[in-house]
Amino acid sequence: MSWQSGLKDNVIIITGAGKGLGRAYALDLAAHGVAVVVNNRWRDPSQPSSAQSVVDEIKARGGKAVASHHAVEEPASGEDMVKLALDTFGRLDAVIANAGVPEAQSFGRMSLADFRGVFDVNFFGTLHLVHAAWTVFLSQKRGRVVVSTSAAGLHGNKGMAAYSSSKAALIGLMRALSVEGEGAGLRVNAIAPYAATAMTEAYITPELAAKMQPAAVAPVVSWLASPACDVSGHTFVAGAGRLRRGHTVEGPLVALGSDIPGAVRQAMQATEHQQFAHANAAFQGFLTQKPAA
Repeated sequence: MSWQSGLKDNVIIITGAGKGLGRAYALDLAAHGVAVVVNNRWRDPSQPSSAQSVVDEIKARGGKAVASHHAVEEPASGEDMVKLALDTFGRLDAVIANAGVPEAQSFGRMSLADFRGVFDVNFFGTLHLVHAAWTVFLSQKRGRVVVSTSAAGLHGNKGMAAYSSSKAALIGLMRALSVEGEGAGLRVNAIAPYAATAMTEAYITPELAAKMQPAAVAPVVSWLASPACDVSGHTFVAGAGRLRRGHTVEGPLVALGSDIPGAVRQAMQATEHQQFAHANAAFQGFLTQKPAA
């Protein structure tokens, strides 16, 4: 039996699913029998709802879906979406927190209000949904969480201080929840996608965009949200038919004597790195491992 078959009759909430990557996730999961709560805010009621358009597309293919127009930065949005899933489909198996907003502005020119606005959507928009679903997952001792981070969150980028830090914060949240949810059978991971979307189309060529369709990322996310997913606490970089894992690592210990600049240079020149399961393990390693000569 394939891992995709285990998705049948699951119920999954996807935020930011009216277009781009979220839409691709919704369509891929629905094709495997998942009932999808398709979330996307409805900015202009005089125009068609993108969330409802995806729902109609799923239903036209014989699938199950319901639209949510909640704005993820609203504190009650997570509870409302979880209630919608339970009231409509009677269960909840996974959440995919995909909604996000871009930013291209130097740090010095950005107001604190605008900085917080990026965090409100990218980080707190994720937090509201995950926190609401967490209680459900703990009570049933099963559940999958996928948060959407970015290469900018892993590595930083010029003119993206708010975006990069909000996406990095999601990696921290994912790592902490993966440890906390382990005993209850929960799996929490992050996806850092490369795809041609409205957020990236201005920066890539048409030739590259043709290779980087959102549909190429969707199968990875479907697996991470499936009952078959048996990994937790990891960040996966995916796009254009490629996949790799992002790591949080520490280098080898260096003895700290009177030559502080020399010790810093020695630490920076290290080529070997170590991963730790959680912060306590890193602390123990720091105290017990022998510094490099």
